[in-house]
Amino acid sequence: MADKQISLPAKLINGGIAGLIGVTCVFPIDLAKTRLQNQQNGSRLYTSMSDCLIKTIRSEGYFGMYRGAAVNLTLVTPEKAIKLAANDFFRHHLSKDGKLTLFKEMLAGCGAGTCQVIVTTPMEMLKIQLQDAGRLAAQRKLMPETVAAGTVETKSPTAMQLTRQLLREKGIAGLYKGLGATLLRDVPFSIIYFPLFANLNNLGKKDVEGPAPFYVSFVSGCVAGSTAAVAVNPVDVIKTRLQSLNRGSTEDTYAGVTDCIRKIMHNEGPAAFLKGAYCRALVIAPLFGIAQVVYFLGAGEFILSFLPKKGN
Repeated sequence: MADKQISLPAKLINGGIAGLIGVTCVFPIDLAKTRLQNQQNGSRLYTSMSDCLIKTIRSEGYFGMYRGAAVNLTLVTPEKAIKLAANDFFRHHLSKDGKLTLFKEMLAGCGAGTCQVIVTTPMEMLKIQLQDAGRLAAQRKLMPETVAAGTVETKSPTAMQLTRQLLREKGIAGLYKGLGATLLRDVPFSIIYFPLFANLNNLGKKDVEGPAPFYVSFVSGCVAGSTAAVAVNPVDVIKTRLQSLNRGSTEDTYAGVTDCIRKIMHNEGPAAFLKGAYCRALVIAPLFGIAQVVYFLGAGEFILSFLPKKGN
């Protein structure tokens, strides 16, 4: 995928297919990650990823693990397409003057990460509210001391209801709450991921000009994705906390990125920044591994080959 020139429509299709398959497979783990990252000292409902998933199934049923999946499935196509297409675009233009150095690869990743937040921020904003609603509901039942007096239990809102509420109360800025933290997460992620994938993938090539075998692309995507995911996990914790609108009565609220860092360090210690790190690695690794295989197989090009050509 790194150097192969693919048309924009094919990139959109490939990104969409990869995103849909990946999200369907790993969304329950992503839900566990969000809930583990959001729980604070004094309101710990889950002890681990497996404990979170078991309790979710018991209290919300099997489909409770897919709260917020509709938002992800809807927006993951443009999000993945923008990320992958932007990286290809920047790599292509940065390589015009000669060899694509590591610095240029990182610069291309930086551009891709910056572009994708247009879709990522509102997608994450809505997804987090839906994913965390079950944790708050379970707290009301199992840990009533963490719920503020007089709080009335309400039915979990839908993505459309949340969108209308945010737009009505705060305008478009409501959907982009946590934009700074999202940039701080996604830009470094792409700076790490894309150069690392390209160089790992090149190691598996049988010859200089030909593509690497699909299994090499898959493993390279998994390794690069999990490495980048763990590296930026502290910022992901901050972003999750900032974007969560509802909290228990004993949980901190935050005024911004620096306030969030200070309160987490003071109240929970530095280890809190690694909450959900292994969950995030388990989510990101197959997502990007699948994306690279879809690109390798040329699913988008295959689908477009059935469309009539211009002039026919």
